[in-house]
Amino acid sequence: MENLTIGKLARQVDLGVETLRYYERRGLIEPQRRTESGYRLYTDDARQRLQFIRRAQVLGFSLDEVAELLSLSDRPDQSAAEVKRLTQAKITDIETRIHDLERMKSALSALEEQCPGHAGTTAECPILAALNQPTPEAAQGENE
Repeated sequence: MENLTIGKLARQVDLGVETLRYYERRGLIEPQRRTESGYRLYTDDARQRLQFIRRAQVLGFSLDEVAELLSLSDRPDQSAAEVKRLTQAKITDIETRIHDLERMKSALSALEEQCPGHAGTTAECPILAALNQPTPEAAQGENE
């Protein structure tokens, strides 16, 4: 089992040293031990754990969710029901974000179609005019 310094581990997993230190502060990884001079030494298990973290992040899991998944992964005799629940919640979250992004795209497309672009000034720009309109919440606050 090779002992890796934080710099060598960071290079192997293509992450910054500060990112690894941050993950350590968050409790996601920990050095196997420290040298007498205080250098962190990691094993190959840390590299595998970092790869798990990165894969989970690519799939959209937050670091808090990654911590939960790591905790579940560290207990292989546990039921997979919680892993499935977390995954289902993430899918729902992604679907909500997709819906919100589609709504934003539609609104921006409608504004973009109203803008002649090359003709007129910014004072006449329908996009800027729409952005300058008070929101319903702001208008409500003025009436109180």
